[in-house]
Amino acid sequence: MENGGVYNETTEPRAKPPLRRRCGCTLRHLRGWRLVHKALQPVLSLLAVIFEEIVEDCINCHGLYFFEFVSCSAFLLSLLILCVYCTIAYETFGKDKVNKV
Repeated sequence: MENGGVYNETTEPRAKPPLRRRCGCTLRHLRGWRLVHKALQPVLSLLAVIFEEIVEDCINCHGLYFFEFVSCSAFLLSLLILCVYCTIAYETFGKDKVNKV
């Protein structure tokens, strides 16, 4: 008992649980042309917002304001969709719900 011979390890060491990233970014769900398409959506809609802001004078501005609203909304929504596809939110919500939305 003095040399510790009685107290041998009888179990294997515990395996560490797999690390789950809090906000891990992955491109696993977007491959090929879908990645290019989803990445270009926010870029092009942001360009539309910037080009709309360049216009200084207009005669009938209602259409321009509507275009600004649509392009800004498209930018925010496409950025949100890109974030869902590239984070663990895709697994959290499930493929069916993401495709439905």
